[in-house]
Amino acid sequence: MKKKLAVILMSSILAVSSLVGCGSSSASESGTENANTSAAEANTSSDAKTITVWAWDDNFNVAVMKKAAEVYKKTNPDANINVDVVSLSKEDVYVKLQTALAGGGSGLPDIVLLEDYVSGKYLNTFPGSFADLTDSFDYSQFLDFKVDAVTVDGKTYAVPFDTGATALYYREDILEQAGYKEEDMQDLTWDEFIKIGKDVTEKTGTPMIVEIANNKTTLVRAMMQSCGLWYYDQNGDINITNNEALKAAFETISEMKEAGILYEAESTEGRAAALNNGQVASVVNAPWFISSIKQAEDQSGLWRAVRIPRFANISSSVNASNVGGSSWYVLEGSANKDEAIKFLQGVWQGNTDFYDTILLDQGAMGSYIPAYSTAAYDAEDEFFGGEKINALFAEILPDVIPVNFGGYVAEANDAITTALADLFAGKTDIDGALAEADAQLRNQLGR
Repeated sequence: MKKKLAVILMSSILAVSSLVGCGSSSASESGTENANTSAAEANTSSDAKTITVWAWDDNFNVAVMKKAAEVYKKTNPDANINVDVVSLSKEDVYVKLQTALAGGGSGLPDIVLLEDYVSGKYLNTFPGSFADLTDSFDYSQFLDFKVDAVTVDGKTYAVPFDTGATALYYREDILEQAGYKEEDMQDLTWDEFIKIGKDVTEKTGTPMIVEIANNKTTLVRAMMQSCGLWYYDQNGDINITNNEALKAAFETISEMKEAGILYEAESTEGRAAALNNGQVASVVNAPWFISSIKQAEDQSGLWRAVRIPRFANISSSVNASNVGGSSWYVLEGSANKDEAIKFLQGVWQGNTDFYDTILLDQGAMGSYIPAYSTAAYDAEDEFFGGEKINALFAEILPDVIPVNFGGYVAEANDAITTALADLFAGKTDIDGALAEADAQLRNQLGR
């Protein structure tokens, strides 16, 4: 069974890059050359130990961990360690990790970054390969849903990093043309959102919401987790055909399309372009999507952000969700395991100044709850009309309901995308589309 899981894992590596998550999958291909700078500039004592970290995205994850190394050096001047942050593409991180684990553990780093959506497949396929950190951190200080994502059988294996608090970003000026004000967008249900969307589209000629034509899983995932449900149940079993939140998501997205309020962009870039060009009035996405919205500098002051809508007919549904996010893992076989854990403890737990820095410099919203009480969350964003947007995310995150991501989210997304395409093409109805997605996923995972 373990061998079979390893084969499935390797076959899905490239699919991971399609997930919405923190930062970009692109990175310097000369990763080790770029990353060795931190070690060279750090403690050069001959007996210093080097902690090697694998991550992707020079401007986000890599930059954050390099900052963590600087902070640790300043706050722990007697610690005789160097931190070498190796920058790779996301795909290379996963392929190299998979290859090394399958080969017995040679060539592994001390710390590796994994997306929460995929970590379960590694923890289950290679049990014992990652250090048990349950007693190394006070996890009550981290967001519940993030801790839940890195916990298996009661043991916690990572330090939660960034979050993807889901918000509804909308053009206030376009909605005002249809007679709507900011207070009208608060605490919405999806039925109310669609009603407003129809009005806005009819009166302004602007579609209400955008999603990618061949991949609407950002919306699907946001809707599902707002109900505390996912592609997999708490036991990790596939949960498609009897998933009331997933069925409601299919119904809602279908209604948006039929009502003419859904703009279907051809690509990720096309989605951002549609917003920048004023072709659409709103989008549901995570904090990192703000950088795409802000590409249209002439729209400064016209944007607002609120909690996403909820399902009125599902009692568990709340106006809060999350898309994406990653966490830091220590390898059990690392010769520097104790030093790696101390490094993570010294920065990622207790140092709210560090969290302020990465929030303001990289836009990284961490999972450490005490950090949400700092002045950084009182900052007003003029692009969003002076709204305290970081405070909004900090308010949303504690309300996000934990789910079992199951480890095979990319595979589930593929099945859902195919099923939605057939539904929209009139080849099947909603129940048939769900059955189709269920069958495709079970076939791919051998379940």
